[in-house]
Amino acid sequence: MKIVVKVGTSTLAHATGRLNIRRIEMLCKVLSDLKNAGHEIILVSSGAIGMGVGKLGLTERPSDIPGKQAAAAVGQCELMYTYDKLFSEYNHNVAQILITAPDVKNPERKTNFHNTLERLLALSVLPVINENDTVSTEEIEIGDNDTLSAEVSASIGADLLVILSDIDGLYDKNPKNNPDAKLIPVVSEITEDIKALAGGSGSSLGTGGMITKIRAAEIATAAHCDMIIANGAEPEVLYDIVEGKSIGTRFLKR
Repeated sequence: MKIVVKVGTSTLAHATGRLNIRRIEMLCKVLSDLKNAGHEIILVSSGAIGMGVGKLGLTERPSDIPGKQAAAAVGQCELMYTYDKLFSEYNHNVAQILITAPDVKNPERKTNFHNTLERLLALSVLPVINENDTVSTEEIEIGDNDTLSAEVSASIGADLLVILSDIDGLYDKNPKNNPDAKLIPVVSEITEDIKALAGGSGSSLGTGGMITKIRAAEIATAAHCDMIIANGAEPEVLYDIVEGKSIGTRFLKR
């Protein structure tokens, strides 16, 4: 099975912006094990800006573009160093791919991106993809890694996209304000009512929220790829997901 796994900043980092060591170590261990089992794994990883914030000792995420780009440049180094170190412990090579919107929208560049991904997978390399926040501006940014992971899934013909976040899935109402909110286990069609359930942005360190995940589901399911939103607090949940157990919210491919 070809699986794209997207991890958000809230999964990779503590509220301080510093790396959540226990969680990222377990994530790399589980992904390595799934790769050993014969699955093709592509990791779409947020966290560059968040880690840069922590490493630079900033009290909050920069609001200006140069500040975000500087934090991303510092944080991306630490992020890839960590992935390379951890995956190497399980004898897996990683490759860094930083892309901007034209890489998935321009036909020629999209083909080049697809061919590179396919060759890396053929070489049994685990690609780690992130938006190139250091150079991205409004004109060339994809905007969030939920959308990016869906575009990657569509490009590579993935069987499954798993978005790991700090939420358990899609609820029938906001669980933060409504204790009786119920998790929706399966979404067979993304209707206007489903879209209306999505709120604003997510954590202060990240850029996404439920609305970007719904948009991602539209892209992925249209490309015949199931998508699951699940809580990334315990990366071992990926085992249950791959085994087909009901975890989080699954959006069914069209």
